[in-house]
Amino acid sequence: MVDVTDLDTNLPHRARPENPTAIRSYVAIGDSITEGLDDPRPDGSYLGFADRLAEHLGARVPGFRYANLAVRGRRMDRIFGEQLEQALEFAPDLVTVNAGGNDVLRPGTDLDRIARQFDGGVRRLREAGIRVVILSGHDTGWIPVLRVYRGRIAVFSMHLRAIAERNNVDIVDLWSMDALNDPRAWSVDRLHLNAAGHRIVAARIADLLDQPIGPRETWANPWDTPYARPPRILRRRETRRWAVEFLVPWLGRRVMGRSSGDGRLPKRPGLTELVAELESGEPGRDR
Repeated sequence: MVDVTDLDTNLPHRARPENPTAIRSYVAIGDSITEGLDDPRPDGSYLGFADRLAEHLGARVPGFRYANLAVRGRRMDRIFGEQLEQALEFAPDLVTVNAGGNDVLRPGTDLDRIARQFDGGVRRLREAGIRVVILSGHDTGWIPVLRVYRGRIAVFSMHLRAIAERNNVDIVDLWSMDALNDPRAWSVDRLHLNAAGHRIVAARIADLLDQPIGPRETWANPWDTPYARPPRILRRRETRRWAVEFLVPWLGRRVMGRSSGDGRLPKRPGLTELVAELESGEPGRDR
């Protein structure tokens, strides 16, 4: 196994801006989580943590610009290929990166190789003077069938923590967030965050950026009551239904070499001034 600590840690000096918290432009790169699945708008499009975060940041900064280059199903090669190059061309103040999930879930993927690829992409963003926030993998230990991937996700998340430290970037450790180890944060497909989960992640990133959406409990303890676990017979019935409706089609696409993102383009490909698209209410919340 490659020791990722052997990689060069010398980064060029980055001049500190007069106001280090000012974020006037933001680009999100990644896969389905960053695209916004499964946080639907009334029109069938997706919102998600990145859009929620952008709207929150934009409410504070006139002329705030935002691009979301993420596409569902994207793997590391394309996220740190076309998406990275476009982000570098835009040269925003902030980039969030959530990548690797679709690679880690393929048993043949070399985790050390994709970690080196991730490290190289983050390094390029930092060399361009861009603030970077990366998201780790989340714990799948509570999810039947998907818990088999728990070890691989944990190893890759350790790589990401090392990458964050080495490149002096922020990391949102989804694995350690108890609020995300609750089924109420997840879609019925068990692969994507629901609206509540995306709100939690957006609030955590905003807090990390010193621009909180609300009190710490917004992301650390968002539930009014403990999760009530259904009886075993109901859990088994739900798992069978989930396997037929979601797991089998998901595995089938992989066997056929297809992706849910085939033919899709980013939902917000240009770095343009943000226009509020939610109907009304508090930034980062459902409208």
